[in-house]
Amino acid sequence: MPTHRVGTQEEFEAARQQLLVEEKELTRRGDELARKRRELPWVPVEKDYRFETEGGTKSLADLFDGRSQLLIYHFMFGPPYEAGCPVCSSIADTLAPNVIHLKARDVTLICSSRAPIDKLLAYRERMGWSFDWVSAGGSDFHRDLGLQYTEEELRPFLDGDIPPAVNQMAKLSGTDVLGYVTEGPGMSAYALSDGSVHRTYVTTARGLEPAMAYYGLLDRTPLGRHEDGEEIHWLRRHDEYGKT
Repeated sequence: MPTHRVGTQEEFEAARQQLLVEEKELTRRGDELARKRRELPWVPVEKDYRFETEGGTKSLADLFDGRSQLLIYHFMFGPPYEAGCPVCSSIADTLAPNVIHLKARDVTLICSSRAPIDKLLAYRERMGWSFDWVSAGGSDFHRDLGLQYTEEELRPFLDGDIPPAVNQMAKLSGTDVLGYVTEGPGMSAYALSDGSVHRTYVTTARGLEPAMAYYGLLDRTPLGRHEDGEEIHWLRRHDEYGKT
């Protein structure tokens, strides 16, 4: 534990009250951004995407499962992977318990990956999750959202210095770097209105942090995320912590 400024309870309370003003401002700003997010124009989904599911082939509209809203987490698990991305797996740990609560608010939450459905379901069983998981490997669904890349597009990255964490995650996923980074994580939202599906929101990268609850908790600890300077990512699948 690094050394840190030590003060009195009175000094803490005064500094905490100053910080609280900024925290409240951030909360209000977050509410405003949420409103603007809801006001984005809806885009009709005109492609006839098809997904392989535990219950057979389904359309995008079928995935709503009787509700009017659909959230899809685009899980990095490509066709050559032997296991899901560890970071996406940590996100799925957070998503899984929320499925029942979102259903109560007319929202269906699922995951979508490009690996074959049998491989996805086997991994889901290993991880102990119960959410619906679909395979989009036979369509351009992920590609059309900007979450799947070609080797040509990735060439500048592949020809550079590959970060150690990327090599690490590729190995942990049972594939090479190209196979790993061909996939991208993301979340997309949809509305079903008068029988038509509309895309309402898409995000990736740090836009996914609301689904990474552990970061919000770490941000409130004495050391925070404590990731600066680390070349190897600390995240593991929940059944792999403690393994070398």
